[in-house]
Amino acid sequence: MVIRAGLCRIRPRWWAALGLAVLLVEVGLFQGGDMAVGAWLEAGLVALRELGPGWYFLAMAVLPLPLAWFTIPAGEVYAAQLTTLGVIGAALAAVALQLTLSYGVARYVFGPALGGLLKGRGFAMPKVTPENALSVALLVRLTPGPPMILGSCALAIAEVPFRLYLSVSWLVTVPWVVGGVVVGKGILSGNLKMAAAGAAVLAIAVVVVRFVRRKRARATVGANETVSANEDVRSGRVAGALGEPRRDVGYVSKMRE
Repeated sequence: MVIRAGLCRIRPRWWAALGLAVLLVEVGLFQGGDMAVGAWLEAGLVALRELGPGWYFLAMAVLPLPLAWFTIPAGEVYAAQLTTLGVIGAALAAVALQLTLSYGVARYVFGPALGGLLKGRGFAMPKVTPENALSVALLVRLTPGPPMILGSCALAIAEVPFRLYLSVSWLVTVPWVVGGVVVGKGILSGNLKMAAAGAAVLAIAVVVVRFVRRKRARATVGANETVSANEDVRSGRVAGALGEPRRDVGYVSKMRE
C-alpha cells in the first residue's frame, strides 16, 4: 500500500521509521541538554503519569489511534507503578478490549446498515466460509499498511468467527506491543540496551511476518496451479466425449505459461 499526496509517495513503514527518528532526535536533545525540548517532553510524561494507568489504557482501548502512540510512552510512564511486565499486560488487555469492541460495532451496527445499502444496489455482502476464514484473517492481519481498526471492521463485516478473529488478531499484535513498550522505555530512560532489545523484538516480528506471507503466497500459487491442471484434464475429457480433437494437457499448460 502506498500513500499518495501530490507527487509524494511514502510507504507506511517509512512513516513509522520517520516517527521513531523524530522521537530519537527529541530524546537526544533532551539527554543532550536542550532545556526547551526536555521540558516539553518531561511535561508530557508527567501529564500522562497524573492521568493514571486506568484512563490511559482505557483510551488505548477505545480510541482508533496507532498502537505505537500508546506503547512507546507507556513503559517509561507507568513501569514504576505496574512494572514493565505489568505495562505489557495492561496494553495487551487494552488491545483485546479494542478488538472486541471493534468487532461488535462493525458486525452488529455497521454491518446490517452496509448490507442493506449493498442489497439495495444489487450487491451481496462478502462473507468468509469455514474453510477460508483462517486464511482471510491471516491475510488481513499480516498485510502491512491498513490500521488495525480498519482490519477489525473488515473481518467483522465478513463474519469471520469471533474466536478465530480475536485469537489471530491478538496474537499478531503481541510482538508489536512488547517491542513498542520495551523500546519506548529504553529510549525515554536512556537505556540503550533495553532499546536495542525492544528493537530486536520488532525486527524479529518483521522477519516472521514476511516469512509467513511468502509461505502462504507460495501455497496459494501451488493451489492455483493444481486447480488449473485439473481444469485442463476435465476439458480434455469433455472434448473426447464429444468427439472433438483432444489437446494434450501439457501443451495447454505450456501455452498458459
